[in-house]
Amino acid sequence: MKARFLMMLVIVGALLSLVSGAVVAQDETVTGDLEVFSWWTSGGEAAALDALFAAMNASYPNVNIVNATVAGGGGSAARPVLQTRLAGGDPPDSWQVHPGWELFGQYVEPGYVAPVNDIYESEGWNDVVPEQLREMMSRDGNIYLVLAGVHRGNGFWYNKKVLDEQGITLGEALSVDEFFAIADQLQAADITPLCVGDSGIWATAQLLENTLLGVLGPEGYRGLWDGSVSFNSDEVKAAIAVYGRMLDYQNSDHSALSWDQAVDALMEGRCVFNSMGDWAYGEFVAAGKEDNVDFGWVSHPGSEGSFMVVADGFPMAAGAPNPAAAAGWLKAIGSVEAQEAFNPLKGSICARTDCNRESFGPYHNWAMDSFGSGELVATVVHGTAAPADFQQAMNDAVTLFVVDRDVDALAAALAEAAVSAGFASE
Repeated sequence: MKARFLMMLVIVGALLSLVSGAVVAQDETVTGDLEVFSWWTSGGEAAALDALFAAMNASYPNVNIVNATVAGGGGSAARPVLQTRLAGGDPPDSWQVHPGWELFGQYVEPGYVAPVNDIYESEGWNDVVPEQLREMMSRDGNIYLVLAGVHRGNGFWYNKKVLDEQGITLGEALSVDEFFAIADQLQAADITPLCVGDSGIWATAQLLENTLLGVLGPEGYRGLWDGSVSFNSDEVKAAIAVYGRMLDYQNSDHSALSWDQAVDALMEGRCVFNSMGDWAYGEFVAAGKEDNVDFGWVSHPGSEGSFMVVADGFPMAAGAPNPAAAAGWLKAIGSVEAQEAFNPLKGSICARTDCNRESFGPYHNWAMDSFGSGELVATVVHGTAAPADFQQAMNDAVTLFVVDRDVDALAAALAEAAVSAGFASE
C-alpha cells in the first residue's frame, strides 16, 4: 500500500508539473476514440504512460483514450498481437515502436505507418530533436516516428545499502574484473551478487548485449552489426565467456522472474546488481526509493563512455481509425511539457534538447551528460541494430546458452544468424 501511495504522489506531481510549467493550448474540435497500443504495464511504466495520457487530455479534452496494453517486457507478447492486427487491417491509431530495424522492417516497408514530416515541421521539432535521432527514424526523406524519450540500455544498478553494509564503495566506473572481485566478496557473505529476471529471455539477452559492449568497446560492438567483426572471432568468444561467468553469480530463481521482479529483488536486498536499461529507474521511483540513498548506478562493467540507445516512440498508423486524434497524440507526446512529465517517471531522458534539466534528478542528469559526451551505440535486443529474424535467433541461442554455457555454440549460432540476416558475409 505504501508503494502504491507513493506512486500516486509521483504521478500527481508529474501531472501538476505538466500543467503548471506552461499554458497548454486546447483543441476541442478533435473528438472520438484514440487507441494507443503498448506494453507498458509495470508500475513505473504505467505511471509514465499515464503522464502521456494526461498531456493528451490537456490538449484534446474531447478525445477518449483507449489504453490497449499487452503485458510482457520488451514487447515480447505485444508484437505478435500487433502484427496480427496490422496484417488483418485492424490497426490501432498509434503504437509503441523502437527506431531502426524494428521501425523500418516491421512497419515502414509493409506500409503500416504514415510519414509525419508535417508534424515535425509544424511543431518545430527539427530544431530540437537531434539529427542523429531523426536519422534513426527516417527513410527516403520521410520521418515515421515521434519519440517520447531515450533510454540508456547499459545501466548497472545496485542496492546501495547492501553494499554499504559490506563495506563496498563503487567509483564512477566498474571494470569487469572489479565486478567479479565484488561478486566473490558478496557470495562469500552468502549474498547473491546478480539479479536477473529472464522469464522473458530478452532480459538476459540484454545482459549479453551489454557485456559485448563492455568487452569489445563501442567500435568493436558496432562492428558486429556492420559485418566488420565476426561473432566467431576470439574477441567475441572472450566476451561470451565473460557473460557466462556473470551468469554464475545470478539468482537461482532467474527463470521464474520477469525483468521488473528482478528489480524488486534488488530493492528487497535479495540480490545486489542488475544489468538493465534505465526503465528500471521507473521501478525505483514507483517504489519510493531515493537516488544514491537506496540505490545507485554505474555503466555495465567495462562500458563506461558508451550510451546504448533504446528509444521509445509512436507512429501514426496508415489508415488510422481516427487520424485527427492520432496526429494530436503525436503532437502531445512530442511536446516539452509531456516529455518533462513522462521521462522522470520512465527513467529515460527527453528526446528533445530544450527540456529543463532542473526538472530531473541526479540519475537523469548523469544520463544526459552520458548522452551528450558518450559513444552512442544501437541496441539489438530492442530492435534497432539488426533485423527481427536475428533478434529471434539471438534469443533462441541465448536460451540454450543459459543452460549449457557452450561459448563456441553461441558464437556459431550468432554468426550464422548474422549471415542469414544479411549483415555478415562469412
